[in-house]
Amino acid sequence: MDLLHDAHALAPVLTALRHSLHQEPELGLDLPLTQAKVIAALDGLGLEITPGRALTSVTAVLRGGRPGPAVLLRGDMDALPVREDTGLPYASALDGRMHACGHDLHTAGLVGAAHLLAARREELAGDVVFMFQPGEEGQGGARIMIDEGVLDAAGERVVAAYALHVVSRGAPTGFAATRPGPMLAASDTVHVTVRGEGGHGSSPHAATDPVPALCAMVTALQTLVTREIDIFDPAVVTVGRLEAGTAPNVIPESGRFSATVRTFSDASRATVRAAFERTVHGIAAAHGVRADIDYVHQYPPTVNHDGEAAFALAAARDVLGEDRVLPAPTPLAGSEDFSFVLREVPGAFLGLGACPPGTDPGTAPMNHSPQAVYDDGALPHAAALLAGLAVRRLALATADAPSAVADPAAPTAQE
Repeated sequence: MDLLHDAHALAPVLTALRHSLHQEPELGLDLPLTQAKVIAALDGLGLEITPGRALTSVTAVLRGGRPGPAVLLRGDMDALPVREDTGLPYASALDGRMHACGHDLHTAGLVGAAHLLAARREELAGDVVFMFQPGEEGQGGARIMIDEGVLDAAGERVVAAYALHVVSRGAPTGFAATRPGPMLAASDTVHVTVRGEGGHGSSPHAATDPVPALCAMVTALQTLVTREIDIFDPAVVTVGRLEAGTAPNVIPESGRFSATVRTFSDASRATVRAAFERTVHGIAAAHGVRADIDYVHQYPPTVNHDGEAAFALAAARDVLGEDRVLPAPTPLAGSEDFSFVLREVPGAFLGLGACPPGTDPGTAPMNHSPQAVYDDGALPHAAALLAGLAVRRLALATADAPSAVADPAAPTAQE
């Protein structure tokens, strides 16, 4: 099956869909325009389509022509609150909203995979669940779809799940990568409010100044990472917001800062949280102020299953070509709510290059930038890759039934 050849034949349709999505980006969990476009694009394929209840998701099930298990393919659909500055003819028509992270390509690519697989329905040894997901950008839409039953939409739990993410910087169009183990980081947000007693700037002894405490906390948190975290299980703590006071001669009553925390394992995540809270409260006590901490767990690490990552690399090489696929040398510190899916079922998350031709992949504006531009030429690669993962995984599961993909880390009978 030459999936990539057939995907290129779909390119005009997928490009038109992607441009339509790009021009009308929607945020969060409520994407009615996007949902309607996806359902229309799937019309005539003979899929069992179920809209979400708590969010405007689309779950579509393709029944294969032969008996077998089910696999899941995910595409996220939401945009970002970013004002587009690309000058593209199909740029966002909605001010302050932009598909700056390439989710329009993910959505159109998954529609393409549905078309490719529907055309091969009779050859499929099992079913495919297409997960069109809102709310990846911080709202945890994947977790809501799991609660609504997406993993069991085919009537039984899927045996594997796959998703991809395009990048506008770092890789030319059509080059894919993944790795076993951590692929992306956990993401937590922390808001700290420090409360003292205000006063006149000329008499700090008559007040309890929260500003020096804030400064000490920010500095100490950087030291914390270098002294308490294993460098082979790293963490990132970045304070991105710091505010206090209204005038240079006024000691404020309070100040606050917000930080993002990125970790790559549950153990490191727990260690960082405990150390963060101990450090902040300890410094607050030393300065005679009070600290309130709102530590928000967002997404866990995205951890690929070893056997599924090896399978995904092999399948990607078959679909895209041996010279276009490579193991990712390290994880990335971005985060993804596909992590919730991989906590429930085996699977893998892959990266796919979408840097436009003529642009230096090393210096191009990156994901989330107002200037980020993604190559339409990546759409056939995304569609073929997703479809190829489903076809090959169903065939493998049928051949090896009832076992799943072998985990290279698992002990053998000889051991």
